[in-house]
Formats: sequence, C-alpha cells, structure tokens
Amino acid sequence: MLHQSVAKSFQDRFNHSPLLVRAPGRVNLIGEHTDYNGGFVMPAAIDKEIYFAVGLNGTTTARLYSYDLDQSYETELTEVTRDKTMWANYLKGVVAQFQKRGLTVPGFDCVFGGNVPIGAGLSSSAAVECGLAFALDNLMGTNLDRMELAHMAQKAEHEFAGVKSGLMDQFASLFGRPGQVMLLDCRSLAYEYLPFDTAACGIVLCNTGVKHSLASSEYNLRRQECEQGVTVLQQYYPEVASLRDATLQQLNAHREELGDVVYRRCLYVVQENFRVEAARQHLNEGDLAAFGREMYASHAGLRDDYEVSCRELDVLVQIAKAQPGVYGSRMMGGGFGGCTINLVAVEHIESFVQKATEEYKRYLGLELETYQTTITGGVDIMSF
Repeated sequence: MLHQSVAKSFQDRFNHSPLLVRAPGRVNLIGEHTDYNGGFVMPAAIDKEIYFAVGLNGTTTARLYSYDLDQSYETELTEVTRDKTMWANYLKGVVAQFQKRGLTVPGFDCVFGGNVPIGAGLSSSAAVECGLAFALDNLMGTNLDRMELAHMAQKAEHEFAGVKSGLMDQFASLFGRPGQVMLLDCRSLAYEYLPFDTAACGIVLCNTGVKHSLASSEYNLRRQECEQGVTVLQQYYPEVASLRDATLQQLNAHREELGDVVYRRCLYVVQENFRVEAARQHLNEGDLAAFGREMYASHAGLRDDYEVSCRELDVLVQIAKAQPGVYGSRMMGGGFGGCTINLVAVEHIESFVQKATEEYKRYLGLELETYQTTITGGVDIMSF
C-alpha cells in the first residue's frame, strides 16, 4: 500500500514516527469556468490521493522529500522563499501562510507521494497544499477550521506557484464526503452536500494526453472577456457585480453592444449556472440520465460559446455518447486538453473503457489513458 510505503520511507529517512495524512484530488461534475464569475460548481473528492508523513524534528529546518520524484529539499523556516524547485514551492507556500498569521512553524520532516495523475486536471497541487496545511495544523495544535485551511492553501498556490486559481480545488480536497458531491456557491462560499449513488454509477476519466499551449493564455483571456461583459451590463444594471447576477434577458438586450465574442462568453456562463442548479435537482431526485443531459449541454457550451475545447476532447465526448450505459460526458477543467469526465453505469465501465480506448486510437491515432475513480472523503488522518 502506497501510504505504508510513504510512512516507511519517512521512518527510514528521519528515524522517528510521523503523523500520516491523506489528501484527495478532485473532479468537477459540472460548473466549469463559473468559479471566477461568482457562480456555482459541483466538485467531489476522489480516490486518487496524496499521502503525507510529517513529524516535528526539534530544529528550525524543514526537510522535505518527494517520494515520487526521489528528490530531497531543505529550507530554513526563517527564510521561506520561492525558487526553481517547483514541487517544494507548493509546500513552502503553505508554511508562509501560517507565518503570515503570526504562527511560528517549528522544524519538521515531510515525505509525500501519491497517485493523482499530474497534468490531468485532478488538482494534484491542491491536494499537496491541503495535505501539508492539515498536517501542520494538527502537529502545531492551531485548530484552524477547514475553510481557513482552504484559503491558506489557495493563497499558497497564488503566491508561491503563481497560479490564480479559484477556491474550488482546495475546498473539494478538504470538504469531500464519501458518496456525496458538493454544490459550492463561489461567491458566498455557502455549500451543500448532494447524494451520488456510487453503487450504480462510476466516474471514468479519459485523459486526452494532450495539453495545447493555448491553455493558460486563453484562460486569462476568458476572464478578461467575462469582465468586459460585466462592465457593459453594469452601465444599465448596477446590481450586476459579476456574471452570476446577469440574466439572459439582459444579455440579449445588449447583444450588439457586447459584440459577438463577449456575448457568447457571457451566455455560456449564465447558462452554465442554470445547468448546475438543474443538476442539483436531478441528483436529489436520483435522476442520473437527466443529470447526464446537463453534462452534454455543458460540453456543447464550452465547445461552441466559450471555445475552450479541442478536437481530442470533442472526439472523446462523441465516443462516450455512442456507448451504452453512459449517462453523461464533458470536458473538465480549463480546456484545450486534459480529461473528459464520464458518468458510467457500473456494469458498463469495463466495456466503456475498452471501446473508448479502441475508438480514440482509431479516430486520432492516440493512446488513451483512463482512470476509474470513486467519491471519497476529504483530507484526514490515517493510521498505519
């Protein structure tokens, strides 16, 4: 078991007993590019996770070891700064957040490793940040609540990794519950849990294996286009603080002034928020087929109006649509590569994976990597 190997590596390397913490990656079932527009998202924690073995060492130094990369790193805790070792930046970013709250972080040893695929859009970085934040909170006895830890992990990502992410990834890693997905209001941070029947339906992620260079520049451009839309609407409707407040009637009334591109960006976001609210209802009623239809509509909006899909993602959704037992499929994440998320009836998962792999190869000549995953609880302490 991986968590036992991480714990043993810690004991062999540092010769004392650690606290063992598990931090999950996440999926987002629906609600894409809505987070930075003050809208709704529907994430869940999954059984792809990162394990942390952490213990205080009685010095003023942090001794870090990446089990997966087989790399060591040391830093004096009085002078925590970013540098070229990217994986260590995530951890140092978390330390800096404790220090910013006036808390002295004592010297500690840390070994971490996991099975969250890197670059597949499952938020391995948030799992790293949340796992260490949770471990240090326990070891230091600071008793910070989970929402506070989520904000600290998010700030670590902003300041030490240079990625201006929303709160969804860190929230999902810390707040997950087995067999339940979460509806998070990205503006008020109110959230609720919704039932998800893991016995009837599995989640299969299909990794395109590509990451187009457009991803980050286009992401920032989409944010700007949404802000442009809000600026236009605010002249007429001062109450529109973000696209979360906009209505289809308002968009249509000012379609010409918004211009074709900004209109379609705004249209997608407004409609996606409606889809998330409809999806909540479908889950409460246990109607996975209706939920799946919202996912397909979400993908079509991301492809046609928001224009963040790519051929590989579209082909995977097309393949999924033709398979028996598939409730819904869509691209997940920023776009231009990464994974599709597919809700598949448990008895059809094996044939779905086989068929998707064959068809992807046939259509595009590309190998398909798939991950079968289930919904789990959030960050917690493990015994070993």
